Amino acid sequence: MTLRTSVKIVLMAAAVAGLSACASAPADQGPSTTASTETQQWMDKIKVTSAPDEIVLAPHATGLSANQSAALEGLHQRWLQAESRELVVTAPNSAGLMSTQIRDRLIGLGAPGARVRVVGFNPVGPDDNTIRVGFLRYQAEKLKCGEAWENLTATRNNTAYGNFGCAMAANLAAQVANPEDLIRPRDMTPADTGRRDRVTGLYRKGEVTSTAKDEQATGSISKAIP
Repeated sequence: MTLRTSVKIVLMAAAVAGLSACASAPADQGPSTTASTETQQWMDKIKVTSAPDEIVLAPHATGLSANQSAALEGLHQRWLQAESRELVVTAPNSAGLMSTQIRDRLIGLGAPGARVRVVGFNPVGPDDNTIRVGFLRYQAEKLKCGEAWENLTATRNNTAYGNFGCAMAANLAAQVANPEDLIRPRDMTPADTGRRDRVTGLYRKGEVTSTAKDEQATGSISKAIP
């Protein structure tokens, strides 16, 4: 074995050892706690609270009254404006027929059936013999910016001043349509199974899967005489 070959073997062994060391880092090394920027830190300070928006209905043996139906319509409109997730009907088990009518009424107003949930319970007192229909409404609390200003000319450490990013976060909290979006992402919409089945069928037949060309969307240059 020549000296050059021995050097190559030693270098290869060192490289393999280095890669294995990188792959087997200690388990206690988690993500860096200083990864957030100053702007992201202000975003984390936005506090989102929730409160129920609900109506209380008295059960009737004859079903929904005209006033109750109108109240459900108003609740449905507020639910649409709030872009909330689901409507919950909490009713005594003895009012099963009326709770079904309430659910059908909400679906008739346009609420998807999968987002109208009925919860039954056994009342323990005379005050529990009511039906509650509502949803959770979220609200982002205002941020207070500009309370502590430091010397903005002292930039020797190249660090952002304390209020940096607060105004942007405060504007976002005031303008967001649904503050729940600041807590978690929304659910995915159902897939377009009709379009998917058609494209899959064309693909299996070996045919073109793209949409037909729109002749009105051509990029031809106008032939008008200047």
